[in-house]
Amino acid sequence: MAITDKIYLKNHRQIVSQLDTSIPKGAFKGATMEVLYNGDGLAKLDNATRDRLLDFAGDFLDCADPDDLYTGYPERQFIRYLLDLRAQGMGPDAIVDVMTDEYMLYAYPGDVLSFLDRAVRRLEAVESLAAVEGDNEMERRAAEARRTLSA
Repeated sequence: MAITDKIYLKNHRQIVSQLDTSIPKGAFKGATMEVLYNGDGLAKLDNATRDRLLDFAGDFLDCADPDDLYTGYPERQFIRYLLDLRAQGMGPDAIVDVMTDEYMLYAYPGDVLSFLDRAVRRLEAVESLAAVEGDNEMERRAAEARRTLSA
């Protein structure tokens, strides 16, 4: 299961109540992204909630082509965001705190830790394959990325 399947709207019940419509709790579920992308009813939300959800939509759902909303573009953008937070030296608890503060999103720190661990293992595999293939540049880049995530 992808990490983006484990990212949830904080205060989901309150948001659903204010929107007066039903949306899934998962931030990257189609119906949730559709409501946030189109802005349907967001004016009904309190200012703090609306601002954070609009920030989320702007940072992750703002695709050049609206069809990209369903091609994994938002999920890839969010994964880059998580990896960037880790590269800044944040641990799983801090990452969850930041994404909650910035976007009203929630994840379990253990899920974030598992995601980061899998990312490091994949980079180790890329590094090994690049060494076997003699691709020194890719090996160097993978090793550098792995060290950044492991620090």
